Order: sequence, then C-alpha cells, then structure tokens
Amino acid sequence: MYHLERFTLQEVFLKSTTEYESYPALGMLDGKMYTYREVGILVRRLIQTLKTHYGAGPGSHIALISENRPEWPIAYLAVTSLGAVIVPVLTDFSPEAIRNILTHAECTLAILSPKMQEKIGALEGVRYLNIQEIAPPAFPTEASNDLPLPLVEETSLAAILYTSGTTGLSKGVMLTHRNLVSNAFATRTILRIHPGDRLLSILPLAHTYECTIGFLAPFIQGASITYLDKPPTASVLLPALKKVRPTIMLSVPLIMEKIYRSSVKPKLESHKLYGHPLFRKLLIRIAGMKLKKTFGGRIRFFGIGGAALAPDVETFLKEAHFPYAIGYGLTETSPLIAGCNPQTTHIGSTGYPLQGVEVRILSTEGSGGPGELQVKGPNVMVGYYKDPERTKEAFTEDGWFRTGDLAQKDEQGRIYIRGRLKTMILGPSGENIYPEEIEALINQSNYVQESLVYGDPVGGLTALIQLKPEVLEKIKEDIRQMYGAAEDEAEVFRQALEARSKEILESIRKEVNSRLASFARIGKALLQIDPFEKTPTQKIKRKIQEKR
Repeated sequence: MYHLERFTLQEVFLKSTTEYESYPALGMLDGKMYTYREVGILVRRLIQTLKTHYGAGPGSHIALISENRPEWPIAYLAVTSLGAVIVPVLTDFSPEAIRNILTHAECTLAILSPKMQEKIGALEGVRYLNIQEIAPPAFPTEASNDLPLPLVEETSLAAILYTSGTTGLSKGVMLTHRNLVSNAFATRTILRIHPGDRLLSILPLAHTYECTIGFLAPFIQGASITYLDKPPTASVLLPALKKVRPTIMLSVPLIMEKIYRSSVKPKLESHKLYGHPLFRKLLIRIAGMKLKKTFGGRIRFFGIGGAALAPDVETFLKEAHFPYAIGYGLTETSPLIAGCNPQTTHIGSTGYPLQGVEVRILSTEGSGGPGELQVKGPNVMVGYYKDPERTKEAFTEDGWFRTGDLAQKDEQGRIYIRGRLKTMILGPSGENIYPEEIEALINQSNYVQESLVYGDPVGGLTALIQLKPEVLEKIKEDIRQMYGAAEDEAEVFRQALEARSKEILESIRKEVNSRLASFARIGKALLQIDPFEKTPTQKIKRKIQEKR
C-alpha cells in the first residue's frame, strides 16, 4: 500500500499504475484483462486525445454515459487526471433526463457507448466520443510517460453526480478530489484489499457506492475488477461467479433478499428437522456454506449497502456465518459514512463511523432517542451545482451536513438507521412511526414481493403490497379451476382475482398487526399490481408512489 502526497485522483492514477504495473486491473468477463501498466497507457492516450482533438482541459465538464466496462474507469481517471470534471450518468435514466443533466452540468463532451448515443440522440453543443475507441483492438504497447499533466489540487472539483435527472428536481452533487480519495482510503478500516483480490462488479459504476468502494478503493490497493456485459440476472451471474471466484463483492439488499426468499428459505423450512432447535442451527450453517459456494467459494467480504437489509435476511446471514458487511452513506458523502467488516457486524446496525468522519445525532426524544444524523468530514460534498439555496438547506448553521436520516447510537458507538426523517409518520397521540420497520415485517411474508407503508389522513396507515409473481399465478390457476373462468372473461376473472387477493392481503395485515404496537397498526392493505418505481440502488421512490 502506497502513501499519497496529495489526495487527488491524478495521484491515485500515477501511483497505482506504477506500484502494481504487472498485476491484473480491469477486465470484461470472457474478455481481455488489462494490467495496471496497460491501464496507465490507455489513460495517457485518452488524456492526449481529449486535449488534442476535443480541446478539453482543467475545468472542462465531460459526461460519462455507458454500461459497466473496463473503459469506464479508464475514462474516469483520464478526465479527472486532466483536471477536468467528470459527470457520470446512470444509463437507466430516460433520454429526457440525461439531456437535462448534460445541459444543467454544462457538458461540452460526452464519452458514451453506442447504445447510449442512440438512446439520447444528438444534443446541441455536446460532442460525442465513442467509449469503445478508448481501447482499440490493436493495443498500443507504449505511451508517453512524460505527458505533461496540470497540477490538480485536492480541493479541485472532480465530479458532479446526479441522483435524479427530472426537470426541476436535478441536484448535481459536487465532490472534490479529496472527498472521493479520502473516502476510498478510509474504507481500509473495514475492508483490507490486497493485490490478488478479485472483485466481480454487478452495480452501476455511475453510482458513487460502486465507483468509490467498488472501483477506487480496489484500484488504490492493487486488486482486479471484472465487469459483466449483461444485467446480473441469475442466468448471467451464476456462471460468472464460477469463472471469477471473487473474494470481494458489493451488492444492494434486493439481490440477497431475492436469493434468500426464493431459494434458501423454502429449502430450509421444508426440511423435516428444521423445527428442531439443535438441527436448525446446523442446517443454517450448512445453507451458509452452500451460499458461499454459490458465490464462487472464495468470498471473504460481501458488502451490502444502498438501502436497508431486511431483518430476517440479516439474521440468516449472521447465523449462517456468511461474510456479509453493512455500510451506510449518501452520494453527498462520497458515499461512506459508517460501516463494518464481517467480523464486527451487529444485526440492525450499519456499524461504526468511518475513520475521519464525525457524526452527531440531534435527538428530539431526549437522550438516546432517534434523531437526525449529521456528518462532518473530508468526504462531505461542497454543495449542489448551481443551487446555493438547496446547498444552504443541506447544512446546519454550524456546518454539519444533514443526512435527513433518523438514527440512534448504542453504548458501543454503533449506528442504527431508523428511517428517513421525511417519511416518519406521527401516530394518533404524537408517536413516531417508522414505515420502513413495518415494511420489513410485511416483506417477511412468503406471499410478498415488496411493500410500501404510508400515512392516510382518513384511514390511518395504508400498506401497498406487491405479491410475488408465483403467488399471483397460483391465484389465477385456482380461479381457472374453481370457477372455470378464463382470463378473456375479463369482469368475472377480475372480480375473482380481487376477492382472493383481498383474502391474502387481509391475512398479511392481521399477522403483521399482531406484532406491532397499537398506534403503528395497518388500517388498509391494498394490492400493488405493477412493480414499484425504483432508484438506482433499488429503493422504492416513495414520494412518486404515494402521490399515485
């Protein structure tokens, strides 16, 4: 592990490509794996191209819009080492949203894949560079090491990241070189990476979670990263895991929750010895070993972040001795605020504050009660691009960043996130109700895919519940057999489907309410037919859903 004189991405690029030059760095599954030396050559070539052919230099705003591939981090390092500002854009955004971002961020150039160029079309004032041209088939063996690079300061703006591309809602999070590099370095307190470690990347690089922890941190420490050319569905992911046999992976809760509820849990509960306490522990340990084997057999760190992990799934992972770790952060904090390693996980907690990061909790319920989590540290953004009003709202008068999350600390200093400040619901007598906690209970049902709880001024709490596809299909099959109704008999079928779904929803509501305090019980349970609209980290867009 090397020492940095300056916490800049330029310094990271120069040090890593020299320190680990013979080690594998970046590659595509079943494609070429570039060494750190080769990455250095490609980054220098691209810097030269950006300067000579596109007139880019310090202060230029350059968008990066592509699916995950080795050229993505190469472009990221080239732009930031040039002193320009990178604007990574999530490929899932609509064409209109992407155009809004490019306009708002004042980008003059976009490095993008052919697929994304076709998606957004031409945009006045923005030139395009095909990301596939960064690494040509005839790989150059040399590049000028004496390529002059501008001096990049730690406080220089490195990236502008957009969590939403919608007109009127766009917030461009401005992160400096120090923000990003300090956060990547600080992850060493919870995750020690070594040359020879292997990562399989399954999350979008344009999200700061994957970019900082899944790219920058491993790149600083000499690991290799493999990318997929398709979405990580089971049919794509399982063969990839066998080939790569990663030692480290990052994920969002939804992936592990799906694996547990669709595969692990049914097998465990169907075993005739599962009800016996002694054999139950043994069966869970065996399930944990099988799960580890599914992930290639060498996994030693499985990071989960971006949203809350369901309590029942975490309990299984803990009892199964699966090497999971929880992290918590925001785009505005580069992103990591707190985390833990597999040896220090504690159910329900996001771990301890990261080294160099200060946190405080402003409790509204007296000492120890939940309150807004506020943060100070080298990882905290400088503000929102061209938005001084929102920037001011994001900070307290004494300079602490307001996360908007409700949290508590235990005696050991571990942090527990209770929910979003804006989603907290006041009960009939002023009690604090956290919808996320109720949703976690609902989602434990074998019938439920996902749910969302919100406050209804008339009927108290309402739960929108999306049933699992196989549950809906079973209901439809029962209707066909019981009533002889075909789906083309729309009204008959609809009424029967509604009636049966209501029975299931009501049973779920009663079961969940039996485990809740009286003031937090669900008044109505409604069927959610269409999938919930999601953020890039697979969190439900609550405001949009509640309005609907």
